[in-house]
Amino acid sequence: MKGLGAGLQVTSLLRTGWATTISSAPTAAPTVLECFQVAQPVLTPHGAIYSPSVSEEEGPSSKESCTVLLMEHTFAWSYNDPFIGNYTPPSCQFNRVVMNFTVTSQGRQFDRLALMYFGDTEVWRTSTAEPTSPPGIRWVYLKDMTHYLYFWKSPQKLIFDLGNLVDDKYTGSFNTTLTATFFTSDVESGAAPPSDLVIPISKRQGAANAVSQFTLPEDEATNTVAGFPRNARRAVFSVSACGQASEEFWWSNVLQSDVYAFNATAGEYPGLSPFREVQVLIDGQVAGVQWPFPVIFTGGVVPGLHRPVVGLDAFDLREHEIDITPFLPLLCDGAEHTFTIRIAGLDDDGGGGGGGDSDDFSDVVVTETVGDSWYVTGKIFVWLDDDEGSITTGDAPTVEVGPPVITLSRHLGQTSNGTNETLAYTTEVRRTLTTSGRVVTQRSSGAVSWSQKLSYSNKAYISSFGYDQLNELLVEGADRSSSSSSSSATDDGDDGAADVVPYYGADYRYPLFANTTTDVSEQGNLTLRAHLVQGLRLRVRGASVFPTGLEAFGGGGDSTLETSKEGTASFFQTGDGKNSSGFGDSAQVFRFSSGVGGDGDGDDVGDLFFRHVSAVNGTVVYDRVRIEGRDAGGDVEGGTPGEAGPAMLFAPAPAGGGRGPRVFMGRAAVGVE
Repeated sequence: MKGLGAGLQVTSLLRTGWATTISSAPTAAPTVLECFQVAQPVLTPHGAIYSPSVSEEEGPSSKESCTVLLMEHTFAWSYNDPFIGNYTPPSCQFNRVVMNFTVTSQGRQFDRLALMYFGDTEVWRTSTAEPTSPPGIRWVYLKDMTHYLYFWKSPQKLIFDLGNLVDDKYTGSFNTTLTATFFTSDVESGAAPPSDLVIPISKRQGAANAVSQFTLPEDEATNTVAGFPRNARRAVFSVSACGQASEEFWWSNVLQSDVYAFNATAGEYPGLSPFREVQVLIDGQVAGVQWPFPVIFTGGVVPGLHRPVVGLDAFDLREHEIDITPFLPLLCDGAEHTFTIRIAGLDDDGGGGGGGDSDDFSDVVVTETVGDSWYVTGKIFVWLDDDEGSITTGDAPTVEVGPPVITLSRHLGQTSNGTNETLAYTTEVRRTLTTSGRVVTQRSSGAVSWSQKLSYSNKAYISSFGYDQLNELLVEGADRSSSSSSSSATDDGDDGAADVVPYYGADYRYPLFANTTTDVSEQGNLTLRAHLVQGLRLRVRGASVFPTGLEAFGGGGDSTLETSKEGTASFFQTGDGKNSSGFGDSAQVFRFSSGVGGDGDGDDVGDLFFRHVSAVNGTVVYDRVRIEGRDAGGDVEGGTPGEAGPAMLFAPAPAGGGRGPRVFMGRAAVGVE
């Protein structure tokens, strides 16, 4: 280990086993491929760890800690068969919790989605890497779970769902180990202290040892909550949502009027536009929205793009927080209230299916449902006043949310005989939302507001009679919660003592460029090629519910994460579906920095963490890491790029899975072929 700045300790990259991965010795035996998601360091009892390894506990520890085994389980044929375990709090003192999820797998398998629950409440969502032939792959992901102290302090039923199938075609099982490490640290990061209560908004099937996510549109994602705590002083709703099956690549869908534009050649396309909105409703009234991040799982678009460096957020699907404190005077009245999660798209009946141009979409509507399927859950983080007998009052919230401003255009190009050959279409959406009201708590009273300003743009072009597709997407948003106190209460240092709620702000930007080509021979042999560029910029200011990432650096302020990953890859499969292979390269640049001041006006103070990594055909060939401006161990330059001989092996594409990026759709279904 190296000590860097303020006691920061970093596990050397060379200790993870990646050093053997880059070995070019021709006689070396095959080694396990270490897959990873590039992310900023996580605070552990041993300091900040950005590159976890099995032996990380060997390093010096500055804090007393204890580790609990939560799960050791192999997921083989595991649809509708989650792991069920029991968690008991450890005997040591703690105020911080970090989980370690370690997985090995070998063979052929698709990526799989995994959801972890405490009872009815989803607490983490992740996905798997696609394995290789023996000796296979391994990955480790560290997850700061301190914001769930409400659960960690008492016994819980742990439900971990990782649906998988194993047969003579899909041979990869996932061997998993999940531990939690508990320790005490007085680190400050600007995030809110853990909430006093967490209320699930889910299917609530934990008592039956079943998973609790809503599957939309099959389910109605609504809970009626009775007994909402009347002494609540702050409440934040977090949403976890991602598309699966025909909605996994929602960002590449076509306008509803063009679903059958290439039916005679490439087949039907998923519709309801490439725009999706996750809506949160309280008693039928929109309280906030999420415009989802386009997570691309490790088999998505073309699998070679994601080995061994997986896509953005693939191992840790980020949740979105919506401050519902303005609703507290309503929610604290002692009555029942409903909470609903809805996924919306766009339905147009203009443009038709014929050739030519169209920009008359005056009848476009925001839908209340989309295609199959979306996995969604929610939860309400609640902070309580000290006096259990106090009742939060105030005025009913004023919600200003009009219909989104939507601009659509499209041009369908045809050959001389009337066959549809190309389709160019654009989708632009803008929306603003503000919720405000007066909230009176035990110690404060004043105006509280939650506002969102979002914009969406997707320029798309489909060619080659529906077999090739290009999408250029950009989502931008700004969320704010704030209050002005009219109380005479003095600030005693506790969150919320002077203001009704602390300031929180998030600015985010999600650019995506995807260009795919598909060739199918007369024998049914399939060739896919892709160029993918994906980015994320997230700046968080103030009292975030979730850890900001600054915990590892022992300081507060604003946090800014900015990263971009670019790659090209090819995939080949024989017509009988029995043989598949591919090539790919990718490079990612990741920066994490801090600003000073919690009011959103702080200036960046430079990179706290920087990583630039490149991989070719499954081999890391360049890896440079800097911590607080200093080079960290493990720099790699000039590795051998995956020997140009045998191509990487991948799970076969399902038959009838569509074209372009849709060729891998449906891989999460039971019995997929």
